[in-house]
Amino acid sequence: MTARRSPAMELIPREPVGAPTFAVISGAQVEGVLRGREKQIVELVEATYRLHSAGECVNPPSYFLRFPDRPSSRIIALPASIGEPMRVDGLKWISSFPENVAAGIPRASAVLILNDPATGYPFACLEGSIISATRTASSAALAAQWLSTGRPRPTRVGFVGAGLIARYIYDFLAATGWSLDEVGVYDVSADSAAGLRCYLEQSQTTGRITVHDSAEELIRYSDLVVFATVASQPHVSDLAWFEHNPLVLHVSLRDLAPEIILASFNIVDDVEHCLKANTSPHLAEQLTGNRNFLHGTLDDVMAGRVTVPRDQPVVFSPFGLGILDLALGKCVYDEVARSGALHVVDDFFHELRRYG
Repeated sequence: MTARRSPAMELIPREPVGAPTFAVISGAQVEGVLRGREKQIVELVEATYRLHSAGECVNPPSYFLRFPDRPSSRIIALPASIGEPMRVDGLKWISSFPENVAAGIPRASAVLILNDPATGYPFACLEGSIISATRTASSAALAAQWLSTGRPRPTRVGFVGAGLIARYIYDFLAATGWSLDEVGVYDVSADSAAGLRCYLEQSQTTGRITVHDSAEELIRYSDLVVFATVASQPHVSDLAWFEHNPLVLHVSLRDLAPEIILASFNIVDDVEHCLKANTSPHLAEQLTGNRNFLHGTLDDVMAGRVTVPRDQPVVFSPFGLGILDLALGKCVYDEVARSGALHVVDDFFHELRRYG
């Protein structure tokens, strides 16, 4: 006769099979995996954008933690989920403290948490600032590639803002086949402009390097303009600066006055994300009461649904999607795991039996 199990016994789980583990991946490991793989990373970012457009991703609004006593600083949470074939959930937690620069450390710091979509357990924590800078730069390089299709390919790039993001974007442009005759630099900080110039000289760029005295001079002289500043409100408002119809990578999102946006051909990474938090496109929406000035997303351009004109300034405003961080983070995790170099934290998950 078989003994019957009581309801109470049914609630007591058996020993877990394949108990979850948790690994920590350092910035050095992240950089080691990503270095020299710019072309593959751009392809991964393109594939992720296409998955997002196909409805295979969940990318909720970002959440901003702000501080009344530190108005220039913020910490942002970017939750996200990617379906097949990547299959990963997670969260980027990234801070922006501009005053760090004066103290000799980078403005931004971040961690990226990866979660198992089957159990919900976090299985890795990665240093996230390198991943964040990499996905920002690869997205910019991808946009430059697609948005210059059908237009004269830019040969003079100008960077407004000479920090870490500008350096990463230059590296991705160089590594993905851009031949640049001129590289311009402008920053309100002379030290930052000199620092980027020194980096460019050491990178053995074939283009002539010019540090400009003003944003106007740089913009007028560049056919590819990259905004990579920490501006919290528009500081560029003269339409005449753009009369040569440049391609603009508006990475920092708040540099351009609404009038510039309204006079341009506007592409974003995600409409709902970009029209938030007083970005320049959001200010344009507030000014006009509509979104008619938006012409589509980068995926619309890649899929051929939108054609980029030759006779207007073209502005790409990417809010920055958490799915891109997840895709890169999962790629890094898989590579580190394959190499056998995962730093697993023993007993990180301690209570694995419901009743002890």
